[in-house]
Amino acid sequence: MRLNKLAAATLLLCALPAVSQARDTAVYLPFDKAVAEATRTGKIDGSVKFYLAGNAPAGKVTVVSSGAVTNKKTNAFNKSDEVACEWVVQSAIISLHQAAKNAGANAVTNIVSFYKSNERKDAKNYECHAGAIMAGVALKGDLATVQ
Repeated sequence: MRLNKLAAATLLLCALPAVSQARDTAVYLPFDKAVAEATRTGKIDGSVKFYLAGNAPAGKVTVVSSGAVTNKKTNAFNKSDEVACEWVVQSAIISLHQAAKNAGANAVTNIVSFYKSNERKDAKNYECHAGAIMAGVALKGDLATVQ
């Protein structure tokens, strides 16, 4: 009897891929699109500009605080990877936006993906990791004033 229960539990776990096999898919999506959407929907006010590493702002840049990090997660259950990633990156953008405003900065420069503390530079895309249940984005950048 005990062996039958163990066999049934094992079969059940194997039948549920979200439980028995964790998924961690790297997804790369356009950062500018996410910033534009966060601005369009009023989640950020546009007073802080964002620059991925490799895209320098025009003008004099003064770094107020270097290495600001945000690490956000969201529920990805029953969502496509793209939808989950677009949602969670907006949380990361809001966090950097607020950090910049609190520091008296008007820009976040030199932004890199920083998932699991691994720095990844891309001048156009951010890195998101999506699974069956959660999606996550980590960003690191410098809070700066641009004149």
